[in-house]
Amino acid sequence: VQLVESGGDLVQAGGSLRLSCATSGFPFDDYAIGWFRQAPGKAREGVSYISISDSTTYYSDSVKGRFTISSDNAKKTVYLEMNSLKPEDTAVYYCAAHNPPDYTGDYYFKYGMQYSGKGTLVIVSS
Repeated sequence: VQLVESGGDLVQAGGSLRLSCATSGFPFDDYAIGWFRQAPGKAREGVSYISISDSTTYYSDSVKGRFTISSDNAKKTVYLEMNSLKPEDTAVYYCAAHNPPDYTGDYYFKYGMQYSGKGTLVIVSS
């Protein structure tokens, strides 16, 4: 299983970024793919996830309405579109994958996912 994040950058508050998670080595359609983040000195937290088979999505309250998760099944890639960025969004963002993709709500945020990438750094300046 390989998960490779990209797209992290330095951006001003109010700006936008799109993160990408390129995957390989597993049956993409059989997984849930999620984004987690970890700010300096803080615990890792769940941001969003998508169940690839039925495109069900879930967001944390802190990003709901600002972030959008999507997938390109042909490219086996998941995206996180981040708008109206705030300084508190500054973190290393990790892509993660889990099978089966059947859990709902904040299950994955509480218990994590099976596989994770190495992360991409997002810095939002005020």
